[in-house]
Amino acid sequence: MATMLITHEVDDAQQWLASPNRAKFFGSLGYTVRTFVDPTNDQRVGLIVEGPGLDPLVQAVQTPEGAAALKDDGVRPHTIQTYVEA
Repeated sequence: MATMLITHEVDDAQQWLASPNRAKFFGSLGYTVRTFVDPTNDQRVGLIVEGPGLDPLVQAVQTPEGAAALKDDGVRPHTIQTYVEA
C-alpha cells in the first residue's frame, strides 16, 4: 500500500469538501482519502491518499471520468502537487 500527499487549488473549498465525487472516484479504485484545507487560503487544499500506488491513480485521473471528477470539484489541475511517502 502507498501513502501519498496531494495538494492543489480549488475554485471553492466548501463545494470541494461537500462533493461526493472524491470518495466515489478514489473509493472505486481502492483508495482511502483524508481531506485538509489551508487555514490561511481556502482555495488551497490537500489530501492524504492511501491505496494501491501512484501509477494506478495517475492513470485513472487521466481518463475522461477522472478529468470530469476534477472539473466537477473545481480542481485546478495545473496546481496539483503529489508527494509519495518515502
